[in-house]
Amino acid sequence: MIRKAEASDLEALMGIWLDANVQAHSFIPAGYWQGCYAAVREMLPQAELYVHQGAAEEADAFLGLQGDYIAGLFVREEARGRGAGKQLLDQAKALRPRLALHVYQKNTRAVSFYEREGFAVCEAGVDESTGEAEWTMTWQRRD
Repeated sequence: MIRKAEASDLEALMGIWLDANVQAHSFIPAGYWQGCYAAVREMLPQAELYVHQGAAEEADAFLGLQGDYIAGLFVREEARGRGAGKQLLDQAKALRPRLALHVYQKNTRAVSFYEREGFAVCEAGVDESTGEAEWTMTWQRRD
C-alpha cells in the first residue's frame, strides 16, 4: 500500500534512509551518512513524501518529491526486489508528467532499476559533497 507520509513516520523513515544509504553506497564511508543525519531529518518533512507500507503494517520504503525532482527513493533491505520501489516510482509517475533524479554511477543496482523504469541518463556530473561521479536521469510520460 502507498500512502502519504505522516509526522509519526519520521523516525522509521530516517532509519530506512540511513540504512539504505550505507548499504547502497559502500563506496562512501558510513560516517558521511551519519554526519548528514540531523540535516536530513530537518529537511525530510519539507518534501512531498510517499510511504510503502509492507505486510507488517509498517513503512518499508519511501520516496520524496520536490516538484518534479525525486529527492530520494529508499527501500529497507528486506523489502528490496519485492516491488516496493517500483510501486513508489509508479506513484510519482502518476503524479508528474516528467521526473528527474540524481544517482551515483557506482550504484549500479539503482541505475539499472531506473533504466528499466524508463529513465535515461541526460547529464554526468560530480556530487560536490562526496566527490563521487553521478548521473542526472530523467523520465517523461508518453501520452
